[in-house]
Amino acid sequence: MALAWRAGDILSVNLACHSIMNETITPQPDIRLLLNMEGVITDATLSSELVSEDVGGWIGMSWADTVDDPGGGKVSRMIREARAGRVAAFRQVTQLFPSGLELPIEYTTVRIDDEKGLIAVGKSLQAIAEIQAQLVSAQQAIEHDYWKLREVETRYQLVLEGSSDAVLLLRASNNGVLEANPAAVQALGLDPDDAGEIVGRDIFRYVRDNEREPLNAMLNIVRNEGKAPGIVVHLGREGKPWFLRAAIANSRPGQVFLLQFTSTGSTRVETRPAFSVEQLMRRVPDGFVVLDENGRILQANEAFLGLVQVGAEGGVIGQRIGQWLGRPGADLAVLLTNLGKYGVIRLFPTTIRGDLGANTDVEISAIGNRDTHPQFIGLILRDVSRRLPLAEAAERGRPELEPLTRTVGKTPLLQLVRDTVDIVEKRYLEEALQLTDGNRTAAAELLGLSRQSLYAKLNRYGMDQNTARSRAES
Repeated sequence: MALAWRAGDILSVNLACHSIMNETITPQPDIRLLLNMEGVITDATLSSELVSEDVGGWIGMSWADTVDDPGGGKVSRMIREARAGRVAAFRQVTQLFPSGLELPIEYTTVRIDDEKGLIAVGKSLQAIAEIQAQLVSAQQAIEHDYWKLREVETRYQLVLEGSSDAVLLLRASNNGVLEANPAAVQALGLDPDDAGEIVGRDIFRYVRDNEREPLNAMLNIVRNEGKAPGIVVHLGREGKPWFLRAAIANSRPGQVFLLQFTSTGSTRVETRPAFSVEQLMRRVPDGFVVLDENGRILQANEAFLGLVQVGAEGGVIGQRIGQWLGRPGADLAVLLTNLGKYGVIRLFPTTIRGDLGANTDVEISAIGNRDTHPQFIGLILRDVSRRLPLAEAAERGRPELEPLTRTVGKTPLLQLVRDTVDIVEKRYLEEALQLTDGNRTAAAELLGLSRQSLYAKLNRYGMDQNTARSRAES
């Protein structure tokens, strides 16, 4: 019947219609290859963009030999699908031209019944490849800008936290705190562990009632004019006076106020003497710090910052000094206990561990603002790492070791070593009990031992409670 068309006839009509549409509606393909049933090229036609390429050498070559198609998988699949009378699915290969040009081409293949062959039609993907390259370049630029922004943020954070002045950032729309450095948290009378609670709170809640109106007036002037004269405000539980300056800046969430609080002692130059004790203490070559009753740092000089390897005073304000001592927790506990008991500490040996890894042997002397239960404590830390050992210190252990030297040659070396270790260990136990006034718990922390291990060693050397206490008193 006339209506019983073969599949090949339908395909020929579709191909003809497709050819007409290509000529009248869509752009011409970049490459058209006529192939025999084995995939050998019998003719090749290029678009005007590729007309300069000489592809006469392709005639008689296998199509698979003119493309970069590892294993020939894509080309062979398109040939098989076309032989079966189907339009092959689009597949991308790299077309290799005799001139050395390589282009990504997307091909499809169909069968031509009348000519007993195949036709491969390809479209260049060069424009898409260029867009993809531009996309990759844009992504790399975005990533570079991201890391550059992170670097700026890191520097900003270091400057903010390392500043010795108290600095606050406020949201201009509601005067809520956006960020506060450690010095600002200390100035407001807050514990450093509660620093996160200040974020979002109104700054006026930390200012005296009679100072809120002047502060509000100053912020309004800064908002309208960009700057305003500074004012004095009182902050914290002690109501310490601070000289306040303000500036305004634009940011993505909106305008923000930058508030800088400076101790009034450093602003009223006309009332200050030519020098002050505070200035001299900051220039002392030994480390000097002022602590509160819990061991948190309130003030530190340059020598102490060098010992702990911190760049600015703001980086240590509000921190417990125990984190830099050789035995965290133990050394500070012994210091505070003995200071509360005797009112003064002299030549307490320990080690300072810097943030960058340096360890420095020091001697600490401490004094409180009163004899019992001091509220403020002053510490002087002297670097003794370069001190030459004194003769009497070298001779201290000689009487106890002298009998052992006489047994050289008569006693095995292993036994001599064990006896020497016992003498040294016993000596350190006595020294620890003497430093802690016979307090076994504190002595165990000082030596880095558990209480059970300390008790066992004391029993081993016959140093019971009464003997240890009498030696400590002596």
